Amino acid sequence: MSTKKPVNYSKTFNFAVQIYYEDTDFSGVVYHPNFLKYFERAREHVIGANNLANLWGEHDLGFAVYRSDMLCHDGVEFADVVDVRTKFYFESKYRTVWLQEIWRPNAKKPAVTAQIEMVCMNKSRQMRPMPTSLIELLSQAFNAPITF
Repeated sequence: MSTKKPVNYSKTFNFAVQIYYEDTDFSGVVYHPNFLKYFERAREHVIGANNLANLWGEHDLGFAVYRSDMLCHDGVEFADVVDVRTKFYFESKYRTVWLQEIWRPNAKKPAVTAQIEMVCMNKSRQMRPMPTSLIELLSQAFNAPITF
């Protein structure tokens, strides 16, 4: 019997990415490390570039990838405009878990899926809790209150 509490996911955020020739290999298919860049851009879109800059500039805090699991189910090709779908949950005041998918136009399943765990760290690379203001901002994406 599992004692893990149920996960409370945020709403889903959508972020469009144009696939350029430079993103692809010789065959016109996206080179797999670029998917991590698209996921990063989508997370930045959710949090906000100004909020991330403020986190670093005023609090000496930032996020680092702790763990990344990615599966490529289908190729994404040059000239596609894909939808990066993102939702997340708070695992603790220190860690967020991001569930992300890349969808091609009119697809019946995602082309790429990933679960990315992020930790909040200071400039000395020590884990620190996220500031209350950031937790409150990100909590607006949830239908239920956030508890730790």
